[in-house]
Amino acid sequence: MINHWLAYILIFTGVTFDFFGVLGLVRLPDVYNRLQAATKCVTFGSAGILCGVFVYFGFTPAGFKALLCTAFILLTSPVAAHAIARAAHRSGIPLAPETVVDHYAADEEEKG
Repeated sequence: MINHWLAYILIFTGVTFDFFGVLGLVRLPDVYNRLQAATKCVTFGSAGILCGVFVYFGFTPAGFKALLCTAFILLTSPVAAHAIARAAHRSGIPLAPETVVDHYAADEEEKG
């Protein structure tokens, strides 16, 4: 019974992270900030939901699939976000006027 409550807490926490990720997609000014919100919040949100599914189902085929999906999301989401941000920067998509530092431009200047 306590496993079910822990699962519900994890799932609720994951849904909360997902909600704030979607809110960030709507509210943030440029593609780079939106990508950061989508990557961090939605990754942790989806991982939280899947961990809750694992706790709920335990060591069953459904639980193992949830663990595999969690590992896949945690490994691939940051890499994909970096690739998308770099491609957006190389395509010339401008940063928000409030942006203070542009590390991609500094790296390109060093390469020469």
